[in-house]
Amino acid sequence: MTEPSHAVFLSYASQDQEAAQRICDALRAAGIEVFLDQSELRGGDVWDEKIRREIHDCALFIPVISTNTASRHEGYFRLEWDLADQRSHMMARSHVFVVPVCLDATTEAAADVPESFRRVQWTHLPAGETPPAFAERVRRLLSPQPSMATRPPPSAAPGPGPAIRKPVPPSWPSRPILLATIAVVTLAALAYLAATKLTVPKHAPTAQAAAPVTSETAARTDTSAAAFAPPPHSIAVLPFLNMSGDKEQEYFSDGLSEELLNSLARVNELQVAARTSSFYFKGKDVDLNTIAHKLNVASVLEGSVRRSGHMIRITAQLNNAVTGYHLWSETYDRDLKDVLKLQTEIATAVASALKITLLGDVAAKFEAGQTRNPAAFDAYARALKAHYEAVSAKDEQAATDGFSQALRLDPDYALAYAGRSLAISSSVTFWATPADTVPASLDRALTDARKAIALAPGIADGHLALGSAYEALLEFTRAGEEYERALTLAPGNARVLRDYGNFAVLMGRSDSGLTMLRRAAALDSLNYTSHMFLGGGLFALRRYHEAIAAYSDGLALTPDASDARTQLGLTQYLLGDPEAARSSCEKAAEEYDYRPQCMALVDHKLGRHADAQTALTKLKMRWGDDGPTVYAEVYAQWGDTTRALEWLDTAVRLRNPALEGLKTDPLLDPLRNEPRFQGIERELKFPD
Repeated sequence: MTEPSHAVFLSYASQDQEAAQRICDALRAAGIEVFLDQSELRGGDVWDEKIRREIHDCALFIPVISTNTASRHEGYFRLEWDLADQRSHMMARSHVFVVPVCLDATTEAAADVPESFRRVQWTHLPAGETPPAFAERVRRLLSPQPSMATRPPPSAAPGPGPAIRKPVPPSWPSRPILLATIAVVTLAALAYLAATKLTVPKHAPTAQAAAPVTSETAARTDTSAAAFAPPPHSIAVLPFLNMSGDKEQEYFSDGLSEELLNSLARVNELQVAARTSSFYFKGKDVDLNTIAHKLNVASVLEGSVRRSGHMIRITAQLNNAVTGYHLWSETYDRDLKDVLKLQTEIATAVASALKITLLGDVAAKFEAGQTRNPAAFDAYARALKAHYEAVSAKDEQAATDGFSQALRLDPDYALAYAGRSLAISSSVTFWATPADTVPASLDRALTDARKAIALAPGIADGHLALGSAYEALLEFTRAGEEYERALTLAPGNARVLRDYGNFAVLMGRSDSGLTMLRRAAALDSLNYTSHMFLGGGLFALRRYHEAIAAYSDGLALTPDASDARTQLGLTQYLLGDPEAARSSCEKAAEEYDYRPQCMALVDHKLGRHADAQTALTKLKMRWGDDGPTVYAEVYAQWGDTTRALEWLDTAVRLRNPALEGLKTDPLLDPLRNEPRFQGIERELKFPD
């Protein structure tokens, strides 16, 4: 047994021999040496020694994973897998050795594989059918690898390739973590990146849902690889995996990912994919290459979290989405009391490894506004999740209560003040709020936003919250100043761009507003709300055909969205197509607050006046005196100028937040030549 070892060791269960043979034949046809044991039952000391030597000396180990391997608790292939796993522990994390291949839909959770197999993205080769791109990928991995700084991109797109590292799910338990732990991962990611140098009409709730994503596992062509050229300093932060064994802890891993993403977005040099687009892929079987293409980012940061007792384990890693190379990864095991020391320790280690020096203000930017109280962060993370997923005033109130709990635990938690302020402003702006409670609510939102700024003046969240509160109070000049400050502090934050862009359009600054809305949609392309904001801006600018396209993009992500259906219907109505408009409005949920308004307008246009009146009556029953601008829109379109102006007078008296749309609202166009309407517009003091 003296023949030389082979470049690739192919390990499989006997039931998968035919599929393994197909893979082997494809690799050998590409000139790659492969060791394929064609008799799992062969055995004996000499043969056993040969297997051990082959695994010890091979350059790449390819385990073939399937339902067959998952169902077999014993087998020689498991010894081979353990030997490969043991060898991988002696290698640098950046070195690719294990290249898992999956023959079917077996998930990692069900596969029962060694830890090292979970560090890398699996390649799906159904039934062993092996495209040329996979053989080329293996060939590149076998080639001498230049340094990371000079390594050229591969000639074919990496696809779901074997060199894309994935986080190692922690193998033991852990517990609540101080937010400083997030800084550890952030600083490590920043170290690498430094080295590489609405209107949502007031009718629309802010909730969004994700449409299904199909995993793209077919080999990609050279053409597609060449076409993928994302901004070099762009990154997506995927939701960290909750490995605590308790689904109720999901909010914690999501909250950690959210804050990590926000911290990166505060660095001006980075373009960071927004939260909703990154979270779109949560729970979906999608490879990193596909994610990077959909989000148009050069790097992807991912990880996992496990908590138990006084211990915490966080695993994180960074991948280059263009080349497919694993860039950096680390696993941190610490007692809770040592977490604060961990930040400097790891940031220094990573900076040293990359031979770079972190910018002096990076850590300060991240730490501003955070808490060191793990219970406060727990409450904040729950509240943040509720705020993002709110589909009613009740949900928004739950978010507000959660932020309040965080502040009881840490009265100096700046981000919690900003979060509570935004939740209150959103509730007043997007949901039918009793008019007599609005002044007190907005006063509280102002107080919270100012407190956030006092505690952490250098983060955008407080200024965004203050701008939102001023906007709801119809103090437009002050709102613009705060939005401008928020944008300066976080120019790549999609929410800042959306809110400010929406505001700018309403104020008549159409060019700059539309630019911001388009950029927000590009940064957060898989976020339904991004397309609704853009559609709303185009609607306000009377660019109806473009608005329909934006609403259609939103519906492609969330087909059952009632707000998109009604906005689409209103746009079709203004384009002079009431039949299409009625069809769209009817598809909105019966209980959706603004469906009656849409039906009142289109039925009136179709001559169905009794139905239109019934719809308006239903609307007033739902809203009472809390929807004066909506009633004014209906009466204006019906040609009842007197009642429309009366309701606008009521809106002015109540300082109704929806009056911010008066200057640009197409539904109020029939009133624009009325002296009283012009007087109201002057009274509101819109900026020039």
